[in-house]
Amino acid sequence: MSSSIFLVTPPFTQLNTPYPATAYIKGFLNTKQISSKQADLGIETILAIFSKKGLNELFQYIKESGKTLSANARRMVALENDYTDTIEHVIGFLQGKNPTLAYHISKRKFLPEASRFEQTDQLEWAFGTMGNNDLSKFLCTMYMEDLSDLIKEVVDEHFGFSRYAERLGRSANSFDELYASLQGDHTYIDKIYLQLLSYHIDAINPGIVAFSVPFPGNLYTAFRSAQWIRKNKPGIKVAMGGGFPNTELRSLSDARVFEFFDFITLDDGEVPIENMIGFVEGRKNIDDLKRTFILENGKVNYRNNASCKDYKQAELGTPDYSGLLLDQYISAVEIANPMHRLWSDGRWNKLTMAHGCYWGKCTFCDISLDYIKLYEPVAAALLCDRMEELIEKTGENGFHFVDEAAPPALMRALALEILKRRLVVSWWTNVRFEKSFTRDLCILLRASGCIAVSGGLEVASDRLLQLIDKGITVAQVAVVNKNFTEAGIMVHAYLMYGFPTETMQETIDSLEMVRQLFKSGVLQSGFWHQFAMTAHSPVGLDPSKFKVKKLSEAVGSFANNDIAHEDPTGADHEIFSYGLKKSLFNFMQHIGLDDPLQKWFDFKIPKTDVEPNHIEKILLEDALPLFRPSTKLVWLGKTIGVEYYTKSKKGMQREMATITFINKSTSLVIDIPKQDADWLLPMLENMTIGDRLLTLQQMKESHEAAGFEDFELFIDNKPMNTMHKVGLLRL
Repeated sequence: MSSSIFLVTPPFTQLNTPYPATAYIKGFLNTKQISSKQADLGIETILAIFSKKGLNELFQYIKESGKTLSANARRMVALENDYTDTIEHVIGFLQGKNPTLAYHISKRKFLPEASRFEQTDQLEWAFGTMGNNDLSKFLCTMYMEDLSDLIKEVVDEHFGFSRYAERLGRSANSFDELYASLQGDHTYIDKIYLQLLSYHIDAINPGIVAFSVPFPGNLYTAFRSAQWIRKNKPGIKVAMGGGFPNTELRSLSDARVFEFFDFITLDDGEVPIENMIGFVEGRKNIDDLKRTFILENGKVNYRNNASCKDYKQAELGTPDYSGLLLDQYISAVEIANPMHRLWSDGRWNKLTMAHGCYWGKCTFCDISLDYIKLYEPVAAALLCDRMEELIEKTGENGFHFVDEAAPPALMRALALEILKRRLVVSWWTNVRFEKSFTRDLCILLRASGCIAVSGGLEVASDRLLQLIDKGITVAQVAVVNKNFTEAGIMVHAYLMYGFPTETMQETIDSLEMVRQLFKSGVLQSGFWHQFAMTAHSPVGLDPSKFKVKKLSEAVGSFANNDIAHEDPTGADHEIFSYGLKKSLFNFMQHIGLDDPLQKWFDFKIPKTDVEPNHIEKILLEDALPLFRPSTKLVWLGKTIGVEYYTKSKKGMQREMATITFINKSTSLVIDIPKQDADWLLPMLENMTIGDRLLTLQQMKESHEAAGFEDFELFIDNKPMNTMHKVGLLRL
């Protein structure tokens, strides 16, 4: 039997960039000289369907199905040749090829149009300043969504570009429904990705196939793929790990799952998969398995060798994306909003700054689980090493750091290291909106290539934020978002409604806060989701503390994370879903920001208690200057000239210096006494980015040693403060 392992992401996750789990594992296995291959069956399946051959077969299947079609579907079938003639041009364009096609697409004469194009009434506003390329991406996305709708209507109701058959995997306390679906015939989509899977397995001849299942929407295809391997390649061992098992399958007891899989692993996958390979190859015994479910004597057993320690982050190697179709991923633009589109547009190398969450207190979050609880940062120098390696291997210099919440201190260190190495990168990550993100830190991050951040505002209510233990206030979020925005960094907020004890008034007040944040221009994008009580969160572990009641104490034999519960207020939070999401969709396009909140709801809502200019007043407050001795000083600007002159006033003469500073976009001239200039210019040289940064205390000591007095007055005078404009930062 071959000792190689085949790492698979089953359909569907995302179109524009690989989900990183298999690349992480492959990078680790490289450090152990263990042979591995990987594939993203999602993008491969999409490319197979959305090709001329694929659409020809699809339309033929629809014609032969004999199903009654909607008017929209009939229109699309009538335009079959227009779709088959354009599909490969569209795919190529969305892959970044043949950009001149935008001139055809943008004129609305090239693509066949169906019902999705009814949503394009704001095109002139949305893309008026963004150019043909972005507009054409949006139109191509609508074209693809039309085809997706056709597939869902006639071919496979579970189809979607991501999260395929998600309903079957969501809150699946019982395995019964999914198991029953797996007993049925293969769907049209099943046959496509199973054929691709067969091709890979024949080419690789692996001893193990390991499926990474990040979301409920990958679950059905993972099981269907495992089922096919069991039937057609019985000598291959099959494993599953990833985000879904980590959160949902921790109490797994249904033996039927092992009709499909030999191993199911939890949490960090490196040691479990290393020991699993050793076990399959006969080098390790069953007691060596780590965080692994197996079937023994007809019963599910959890093997966890506690003596076998996990690897440190520095030991895991650089993610390896080799074998994935990096140049064939598809960028989509579903909305013009430049922040919101980052998740679907562009190719991003995925990395992690730190394992786990440095905060680890949010009461709605699964903070009891190791993947969040165990915090371990990666050194900035090592992160940059990995970035340079990925740039060389993938040819892409965009990075998405997929942390639970990136630590501000590490973000600062990473930014300094990027600038020190003079790397040209674009990067974004998830953060907590905490006060550490000062104006100056945000400027530094932007200088290093940070283009966007996303973070949890959750419920924009100070009472509920305290109950959540978020460690932030709405005012703090507003100021931090202003700092990011003014530095040129886009901001996305994760928003929540329906937290235990949340009242209708608080929901509406939260929406008003969000409206004001958008209107003030300090928030560019957001997403509302309804609170879900999970088994591993503080709310789920101690419901009474949060005045919420479980509707059942039964533990599922399959998935067991989402818990049905009852809010003591009796509030029907679900009724707000459509209005909250509709309003946000409009706010992101700068529409309806001055309209009354009642506009978004078809039922009576209370009048908001939030003052109309609440956020505006907060943003007008000036931040106090930082005078902590440990404050680090960084000089990002450049000095291009010094001229000396003599200033006369009331018979007194004083030697002065005119210094000209520049950065990439601005210039600044200051006049200061010559002796101050003679001391300041060498100090600025010492503040440039290097191995060590000068502190405010060290600058003060140097100032006093030179015979000057009143350092605080000097550092806070007008010339020094205006130097902020060209890059004198206090960190």
